Order: sequence, then structure tokens, then C-alpha cells
Amino acid sequence: MNLLDASLLAWSRAQFAMTAMYHWLFVPLTLGLGLIMCIMESLYVKTGNEAWKKATQFWMTLFGVNFAIGVATGIILEFEFGTNWSNYSWFVGDIFGAPLAIEAILAFFMEATFISVMFFGWKKVSKGFHLTSTWLTVLGATISALWILVANAWMQFPVGMDFNPDTVRNEMIDFWSILLSPVAINKFFHTVISSWVLGSLFVIGVSAWYILKKREVDFALKSMKVGAIVGLVATLLTAYTGDGSAYNVSQRQPMKLAAMEGLYNGKTNMGLVVFGILNSEKKSYKDSINPYIFKIEIPSMLSLLANRDINSFVPGIKDILNGGYKTLDGTVTMSFDEKHTRGKAAIQSLADYQKAVAAKDTTAAKNQKASLKQNYAQFGYGYIDKAEKMIPNLPTVFYSFHIMVMLGFYFILLFGLVLYFSSKKLIEKANWLLWISLLSIPLGYVASQLGWVVAEVGRQPWAIQDVLPLNAAISNISSYSVIITFFLFLTLFSALLIAEIRIMLKQIKKGPSES
Repeated sequence: MNLLDASLLAWSRAQFAMTAMYHWLFVPLTLGLGLIMCIMESLYVKTGNEAWKKATQFWMTLFGVNFAIGVATGIILEFEFGTNWSNYSWFVGDIFGAPLAIEAILAFFMEATFISVMFFGWKKVSKGFHLTSTWLTVLGATISALWILVANAWMQFPVGMDFNPDTVRNEMIDFWSILLSPVAINKFFHTVISSWVLGSLFVIGVSAWYILKKREVDFALKSMKVGAIVGLVATLLTAYTGDGSAYNVSQRQPMKLAAMEGLYNGKTNMGLVVFGILNSEKKSYKDSINPYIFKIEIPSMLSLLANRDINSFVPGIKDILNGGYKTLDGTVTMSFDEKHTRGKAAIQSLADYQKAVAAKDTTAAKNQKASLKQNYAQFGYGYIDKAEKMIPNLPTVFYSFHIMVMLGFYFILLFGLVLYFSSKKLIEKANWLLWISLLSIPLGYVASQLGWVVAEVGRQPWAIQDVLPLNAAISNISSYSVIITFFLFLTLFSALLIAEIRIMLKQIKKGPSES
């Protein structure tokens, strides 16, 4: 294997990450603006005030631009499962493909049906029917997010499946356990509600610009108040669902939690790191170097949040790899070496089963199938040769998580201040707050992207937790094709992003009256 082919996995990961991050620039704004424009149109229908109609139509224009480009990037993202990750698609396509198919059949058709009425039906249908179409369009976009997030949650916590050694595929046996998985439910609410935060930041930031320019002040004040209320409620709910997300991680992906906290050695009454700087001298979980240069922590808080028990034991990286500690249900954990041995045994049993079937040796086939079933829970570990490969990129996960959390608290403060000043009608004189609101728009995107960095980088090296590592999920293709398409997609998505920004800036400069 030459050097270029050896980089196939790295380039495939880079391409998928780049595509996903571009796509996620558009999705949260779509969901966030969607809710706010629905609220505004509801106020218009209830009060008959034309100012609310004007506000709705303005934000709806920006919603439409963002929505269209988001759909285009999402389609390319889904195609990459078949091109770059074909082994993954083969191995779990029966399960992973179902939510994506439902998304296309249900959500896309729902959006396509009502979005035309929403944009072009203002003078053709009644107020009530138009309002219903607006809500159903946004509901369709939210349902679309639901099925994508169900698929992603299943990768983090695979349930409702059974491995068929005859087809070498995982097959769905319980659809409802996949849909109603606690990881899926929490991920859906956390992701969608956090998108409302971004939409609110965008609305109050743009509204602040109008007030600073002394243009469309009445429209801006109305929009800012709605944005601040939605944003404050959404940020508080995001913090609540974030706690649920962290609890799910602690119970099902302990290595991710250890990376989020920079935790190497576990203990009872574990403290929660509020702020810390990692020690770059720390190279291995086996050495005795302090992982932190500096940290501030809340005593025993991580034990409470992770296990709902202030005296509970929270494992670190060393504990997870060495095994031997007890989980909350009393199970003694296996070491990486034990899991690797069982994984290799499962892979060998699969190969021996196929040979026995080909030789029509039913007894041997039955025995090998039983052995495979016994060790299948550790199947993926058979493809990982070193314990160190189980550790995700610690600085990336740690700093992404803590910056995201700090931004969340900042947003609560910002929305609270904006709501207070707008309620007291002081916002027009508070230029400092208007500038802060305007400059905070990019921070919403930063927090949103960091959330996905924690979720996806934190579960490395797994494509499917404990079942399929990335090195076994990759397509057998040339690195050249991945590199070429990486830069093609990078150019295309950058052009789309620049085009969207230019179009939206043009619409914002026009203002709601001219739009």
C-alpha cells in the first residue's frame, strides 16, 4: 500500500466532516427562523396587525434562501454513505437506511406540499390556511431533522437489531426501540431546541443592526422581543436537554465523557471541570504526568450529573481501557484486551461459519453461529489492534465541550439583557448591547458546530459504537477520488455559502418594506 492509499481513511473522514459542517451551517438557521416566523404569523392572524405580516414575510425570505441551500448540501452528504462508506452501508444499511427513507417520503413531501403555499399563497388562500401551511412547512423541516437524528443516535447507541451471518448484515428487529431510544429522543430535542437559539441570535442581531442604523425601528423592536423570548426559553431548555445528553453519554459512551472532562483516572465523588488547561506533556494514559496545567472544578458534581449519585464512581480513560470497575448495575467491565480477544473470536467464528455453510456441515455451522452470537457484542474490537486507538482526540473534545458550555451561559445572559432592555424600551439607547447582539451571531454558529464536534469526534474510532470501527467501514476506493471530490465539494459549498451570504445581506439591506 502506497502512502496515498494509506491516507484513504483520513481523507474520507475529512470529506465527510467538511460536508457535514457546511450542511450544519444551514440547518439550524432554517429550524430557528422557521419557529420565529411561525410565531410572528400567528400574532398577525390573531391581531390583524400588518406589522406582524411584514415581519413574517421578511424573515420568511431569509428562511427560504437558507432552506434551499441546506437541502442541496444535505443530498450530497447522504450520497457519501454509498461512495466513501460502502462497507458501513452494506453492514447496517437495513437499519440506517430506514430513517433516511422515511425522511424522504414523509418530511420532504410535506415540505414540498406546503412551502409553495407559504411563499406564494398570501393572496390566494385564507389567513388560517396560510398560517397552517407555514406551521406545516416548518414541522416538515423539523420531522426531517428527527429522522436524521434518529439515524445518528442509533450509531451512538445501536439497538433493535440482530446480526445475520448469512448475509453479513445487521437487520432491524425492533423499529420502535430505535425510534424511541433515550439517546434518539434526547438528541432530537437538544439539537432542534439549540437550533432555535441560533435562529434567535440571528434575529436579534439583524434587528440590532436596523436599530443602530435607525431604520425600520418598529419592525426591529418587535422582532428583537420575539427573538429574545424564544432565545431565552430555548437556551434554558437546551441546558436541560444537554444535561440529559451528558447522562446518556456517561451511561453508554464512557470514553466520550472521559474525553469531555480530560479524565484519565476515575474516582468516586468526581468533580466537574468548569475551566481547565490541558497539559500537552501528557502523552499516554499509562504515564503519571498530571493531565492539567490548571483547572477549576465543582467538587463531586460530575458524579452527580453522570450517575445521579454524588458518591458514584466515574471511570477515566485508564479505567475504561484496563477494565475491572463496576457499573451502576453491578457489572464488572472488561479490559480492552479482553474485548479485543472476544472481537477477534467473533470475526473468526463468522469466517468459520461461512466455511461450514459452504461445506454443508450443519453441526459446525450451528456451533460457530453460537460462538459468534456469544462474542458479537465485542465484534468491532476485533478490528482495533491497540488500546490507544480507543482514545479520541482529547484536546479537540475537551475544549470543544467547555467552550460550547461557556457560550451557552453567555447566551442566557445576552437574551436576558435584551429582553429586559426591550421591555423597558431602553434598547434604542443601549448601543453597547446592540453591538454585542450583532457580533454574537457568529457565536451561535460556533456553539452549534462545537456540539457536533463533541458528539462525533468524541465517539472515535467508531462508525457504530462497539460494532463497527471506521477502518472497517471504509470503501475500497482510490484515495485520489476522495481527494479530488473533497476539493470539488469544498469549492462548491464555499461558493454556495458566499452566494447565500450575499443574497441574505442584500435582502437585509433592502429591509422588510422593500422585500
